[in-house]
Amino acid sequence: MAVQTTDRPRKLAGYDFYHQILGSPKLIVAPMVDQSELAWRILSRRYGAQLCYTPMINAKMFSPPSAHAYRAQAFNTSCLEEGSNAHDRPLIVQFCANNPSQLLTSALAVQDHCDAVDINLGCPQDIAKKGHYGSFLMDEWDLIHDLINVLHENLSVPVTAKFRIFPSVEKTVAYAKMLESAGAQILTCHGRLRTQRGQNTGLADWAHIKAVKEAVRVPVFANGNILFHEDVEKCLEETGVDGVMSAEGQLYNPALFAPASPENPSSTLTGAHPPHADLALDAVKGHLFKIMHPALSRETDLRERLGRIRGSNVVEEYIEIAKEMKERMERDAAEVMKGGQTIDDLITIEPTTGLRVLPHWLSQPYFRPLKSPTEASKRASSPIPTAHEDVKRARLSGQSAVGDIDASL
Repeated sequence: MAVQTTDRPRKLAGYDFYHQILGSPKLIVAPMVDQSELAWRILSRRYGAQLCYTPMINAKMFSPPSAHAYRAQAFNTSCLEEGSNAHDRPLIVQFCANNPSQLLTSALAVQDHCDAVDINLGCPQDIAKKGHYGSFLMDEWDLIHDLINVLHENLSVPVTAKFRIFPSVEKTVAYAKMLESAGAQILTCHGRLRTQRGQNTGLADWAHIKAVKEAVRVPVFANGNILFHEDVEKCLEETGVDGVMSAEGQLYNPALFAPASPENPSSTLTGAHPPHADLALDAVKGHLFKIMHPALSRETDLRERLGRIRGSNVVEEYIEIAKEMKERMERDAAEVMKGGQTIDDLITIEPTTGLRVLPHWLSQPYFRPLKSPTEASKRASSPIPTAHEDVKRARLSGQSAVGDIDASL
């Protein structure tokens, strides 16, 4: 377990920090705007997550001493829950910024409540372009160096960085080495370009991540293409990284990092895919739409009720809907399974991606079908997160698997 920053005799760096403070994590929950907040982090740790990031916090909005409302919403330290040693460690707080002074002021306010401060250099959304942060700083290396270095020189905890790749491996590696030289003690490489977002998300490139890992001396985390539990080990093997981070894959199945139980009814699934209604009973608000996504398109009345929930009894109403969904899913599972079919018999293949679609009562990843025959052809030559023998398992060929949109931005 990580220790409070005030207990540390000195600031550790690189692998000393990774091993002694973070506990050598390999299973990491990404920073996800409006998603990876305290409640989700607690749930994620229950299902095997070893390190969590906060949602991205805007340093410009967080830094003014008068920003009480935003601070209370973004990272509330007054109630002693966020960053608590009891249930919220190890923890890395992520900021977006374009002003070193504002970033330092914000980071100093949270350094005693986390194990490191991360800088978001990967957000590809329009709001990041308008605000001049995230991946839209990729061509301003001097500014990025200053953002990292001011934290490296002045915080009591390490600074880390999460970034996207350039089209060429060479430039991506040079970029990563610059981040390291500026003082970043862990690098998270999201193997997608700045232009890969929304319906154009496409494949993450594990070859770039592998090259980064081989070029730097600090720990490296991989982000991209983690849909199933078995993809974790595949990514570790093919890239050599120290840890694997998941965003959207983990958001749709918070049990993504948990191994299958001894009672696992499938011979092809190595991870836990508990009934999503059971997971939903552990979650609230927008998470219910994602966790129960496989069935909400069928149970349209529950979807409509979920969307209409307002007022003071929201928790009770969420629980009522989740329990009703659980009853319906148990009904559907019993109806199908009484014929002697197994889970493996019920798994189908999405035709444009080759990815597995599980029965609608189980938690599972969400992915977007490819839009064109060209993309589908490209997909067929890339490593696919599947254990079916009829799908060839390609090795590193420049791009890897589909999925894991940067919900972390």
